[in-house]
Amino acid sequence: MRELELKYGCNPNQKPARIYMDEGELPITVLNGKPGYINFMDALNSWQLVKALKKATGLPAAASFKHVSPAGAALGTPLTEVEKQIYFADGFDTSPIACAYIKARGADRLCSYGDWAALSDVCDEATARFLAMEVSDGIIAPGYTDEALAILKTKKKGNYNVVQIDPNYEPAPIETRHIYGITFQQGYNNFEINESLLDNIVTENKELPEAARHDLLLALLTLKYTQSNSVCYVKNGQTIGVGAGQQSRIHCTRLAGSKADNWMLRQHPKVLGLQFVDNIRRPNRDNAIDVYISDEYEDVLAEGVWQETFKVKPEPLTREEKKAWIAQMHGVSVGSDAFFPFGDNVERARKSGVEYIAQPGGSIRDDNVIETCNKYGIVMAFTGMRLFHH
Repeated sequence: MRELELKYGCNPNQKPARIYMDEGELPITVLNGKPGYINFMDALNSWQLVKALKKATGLPAAASFKHVSPAGAALGTPLTEVEKQIYFADGFDTSPIACAYIKARGADRLCSYGDWAALSDVCDEATARFLAMEVSDGIIAPGYTDEALAILKTKKKGNYNVVQIDPNYEPAPIETRHIYGITFQQGYNNFEINESLLDNIVTENKELPEAARHDLLLALLTLKYTQSNSVCYVKNGQTIGVGAGQQSRIHCTRLAGSKADNWMLRQHPKVLGLQFVDNIRRPNRDNAIDVYISDEYEDVLAEGVWQETFKVKPEPLTREEKKAWIAQMHGVSVGSDAFFPFGDNVERARKSGVEYIAQPGGSIRDDNVIETCNKYGIVMAFTGMRLFHH
């Protein structure tokens, strides 16, 4: 099949809409549902990310995409008991690819609401059973077991979007797009991200453990397929904060850092001890946790809204408790798709436990950024490669 007609483009008024190949067959097959224009944009961007992650690390990889940027991405390493709790994966069988998706979605469960899922490996029953519980628009993978496909076909009243992609497909070396009737052309970004990018360590501290190298590769690859400007925080083989599409670098760093802080706060004993009403929907539980760890919760308590969500009135998580808990964060890695222009980005990243940084370098103030890293013993590598994605 060379062409697939779509209901409409980005918005309902944008008709006609289609995806097609100038030469050859489409490398995708729709196994269920009717994916739309934005669905396919998410599918193809997310597939490139997980395919590259698998190639770079040798581990199964998954991503959770929303609006052409990852809400989360992760490698298929085992879940800890705390991760099973905060990702609501207790009681699920977990294969490596299932662990990858559970962590990718768990990185930022609010942003992953209604996501597009991408898997580097064949979707198995364990992954499908977890995905069946979540609000999601669709999935792309190189294949599906019979059991997994049967489960996914029951989702969204039988309308869940399931796309299979040929894992051997390679895009043309030149890509084109049209904006306002004008054609743009550029070479496909086939730049390979691997550990050699981390060799140029410019700080006094040059100790970069293997786990941190994997995390930095994950950060850089995530940035390669994230709307720029972007900054990504990673820990233990999963993104914990992605700041995408911001106009200034410091706002990227703050946004991603605040998401990383929320990820940490979700592990606080008070959060793990919350008692929810019976049969609460998963999205409602996610929203309640987000409000609970925010500065707005005491206002909600005053309004008495807590009865709709909790069995007993939760004790507030004070600002002092939050600050003390976040201060325990350590071993976090950060990647930036372009250079840090000022040391303020390092200052903000440090507050969220960042100990390792990878960024292109090349700012006229590189010396200030390096000096700031040295002040805190942070390891920083200059990759020499910008990773803008638009």
